[in-house]
Amino acid sequence: MVEPKIESVARHRLPVRTLFAASIGNALEWFDWTIYATFSIYFATAFFPSGNDTLAQINTFATYALAFFFRPLGGFLLGRFADVRGRKPAMILTISLMAGGSVVIGILPSFSLVGWLAPILLLLARIAQGLSLGGEVSNASAYLGEIAPPKWRGRYSSFFYISTGSAVLLASVLGFVLARTMDKAALNAYGWRIPFLLGGVLGVIGLWLRRSLSETEQFHQNKTSAQQVRRPLLSTLRHHPKAVGQLVGITMLSTLCYYTFFSALTPFAVKTRHVSDVDVFLALSVGTALFVALQYPFGMLSDRVGRKPQLYGWSAAMAILIVPLSTLVKPGLGGLLVVFCVGLGLYAALSSLAPAIMSELFPTSLRGLGIGAWYNLTVAVFGGTAPLVISALAAANASIAFFWYVAVAAVITFVVLLTLPETRGSELR
Repeated sequence: MVEPKIESVARHRLPVRTLFAASIGNALEWFDWTIYATFSIYFATAFFPSGNDTLAQINTFATYALAFFFRPLGGFLLGRFADVRGRKPAMILTISLMAGGSVVIGILPSFSLVGWLAPILLLLARIAQGLSLGGEVSNASAYLGEIAPPKWRGRYSSFFYISTGSAVLLASVLGFVLARTMDKAALNAYGWRIPFLLGGVLGVIGLWLRRSLSETEQFHQNKTSAQQVRRPLLSTLRHHPKAVGQLVGITMLSTLCYYTFFSALTPFAVKTRHVSDVDVFLALSVGTALFVALQYPFGMLSDRVGRKPQLYGWSAAMAILIVPLSTLVKPGLGGLLVVFCVGLGLYAALSSLAPAIMSELFPTSLRGLGIGAWYNLTVAVFGGTAPLVISALAAANASIAFFWYVAVAAVITFVVLLTLPETRGSELR
């Protein structure tokens, strides 16, 4: 059965259950990736030799970064699967892979028990999650874009990060609660496993919700043409090179924003700036709550005034503010609240409409693969390496260079945005 498309904008009725079912897989993906980065301060020495905490942390983030480079492969394979077999089966497959990987990490034996088998198994679990995440973002974005009425695509898009932000908020609140209620020895021994096992539970809920989804009308109308495309990845470059460049330019800063504020800053603040882990988790929780609260208003705003004004404001503000904000990462809750609230508040201007922007760049027959391959390649290069880069620079006493790196990326993204057409209210190709 094809899900009927909602044409009457005047009714102002959102299919909330459908929107959350489509978005919950991405929520689980980011919950798992966030807890890996934030709880790495506790489990790094569980999977790598003890005695050098800094080296164990770097090895943990190297595993994090390496798994990211399987995202483009997942985006290509699962994006193509979604283009020819359907968005729904692809989204069920991605959430199953991610939940399974989370449970495996939660029960993995430590280095002291099985030696180098521990980091090998950790890497395999992360690779499965990397493949999953590569397909999830593109397929869920395509689904949301395809079921949305043109004049409401920004609003529909915002649910993607409402659910994602809520999951990340759960991760940060969980970190705050565990840091307050468990001592460091308990957290290092077994407490860090709790969030990964919880990820498995969330996966079961997500599977139950997604089974009720109907396939999109856009997919059914374009399935035959998608199956006839030969060399689809080459087709995106040959026929849509400008769209590929625009997607890479926007994603570069987007992923640096995400991994700076949601992942890299937590271990950086605790390990390098000697900030209380309780204060960091509390500030991150407050900032994430603001991030979630701003999604729908920003999505609505983009439907009314356009995509480009928000994108210009986001990239320009990040270029100007990211280095000054980095100076506030120091002991004391006040400065941390400013860092996370300002950074994540700005990022919400982009994230609220990201699925809409990406869906509007490619035609239906190439939408899953086009987003999946190029978005994930960019994320692998810039996002997957972010925690590793900031840790390595901090070890070299040059941490400020990372924030200048983000500022330069913001300037490049601003220039790319000048080439982007305004797509508010447009029909999908």
